[in-house]
Amino acid sequence: MFNEIINEIMNFVQVVITFAPKFLPGVKLTLQLSFFSILLGTVFGLLATMLKMTKIKPLMKAIDIYISVVRGTPLLLQLIFIFQALPEIGIKLSPFISAVIGLAFHNGAYISEIFRGAIESIDYGQKEAASALGMTKWQAMKRVTLPQAFKRSVPSLGNQFIIAIKDSSLASVITITETLMLTRQYTAATFNPWPMYFIAGSYYMIITTVLSKGLLKIEARLKVYER
Repeated sequence: MFNEIINEIMNFVQVVITFAPKFLPGVKLTLQLSFFSILLGTVFGLLATMLKMTKIKPLMKAIDIYISVVRGTPLLLQLIFIFQALPEIGIKLSPFISAVIGLAFHNGAYISEIFRGAIESIDYGQKEAASALGMTKWQAMKRVTLPQAFKRSVPSLGNQFIIAIKDSSLASVITITETLMLTRQYTAATFNPWPMYFIAGSYYMIITTVLSKGLLKIEARLKVYER
C-alpha cells in the first residue's frame, strides 16, 4: 500500500515536470490578455468616470447603462456576444482582440466605480482651495484630485487586476489557447486531470502572487510620499 502511494506521487511529479514547460505558451497568452485588458479597462474606467462627472445628463445616463449592463450580465455572455454576435452586423474581430475588448469592457465598469469612489472621497475643501488659487475645474481635477484619488484606489484596483487575470481564463470559450484551454487539451490527451489542473493552478498562483507583491510595494511607496 505504501509503495503504491509512493509510486502515485512519483508519477504525479513526473507528469508535472514533463508538462509544466508545455504550458508556457498558454501562460504567455494569459499574461498578454491580462495586460492589454487591464490597460484598456483602466482607460475605459477613467474615461467613464470623467464623462459621468461632467454632469451632462445624457452622458451620465449612458455611463449608468454601461455599468448596469456589465454588472447585470455574465462576463462569459459578454465575450460570446462580442465574438459571435458582432460579426452578424459586419464587425469581425479576431479571437484575441475580441477577448481583450470583452475583458476590458467588463473591467472598465468596475474600475470606473473604483475611481468614482476614490474621487468622491477627496475632501471638498481641497477643491475649493484649488479654485481659490485660480485653477479651473479640470486643472483642479488633474493636479489635485486625481493624484490623491489614484493613491487611494490602488488597493481596490489591485484586487480588480487580480480578478481580471483569473477572468482571462474565460477567453478559452472563444477558441483562445490560453492556460485553461491547454489544461483541457492535455487532460483530454492524457486522461490524467490532476497534474494538469495542478500545473494550471500553480501558474495562476504565481502570476497573482507576483502581481500582489508588486502592488503592495507600490502602495507602500505611495504612503511614503504622503508623509
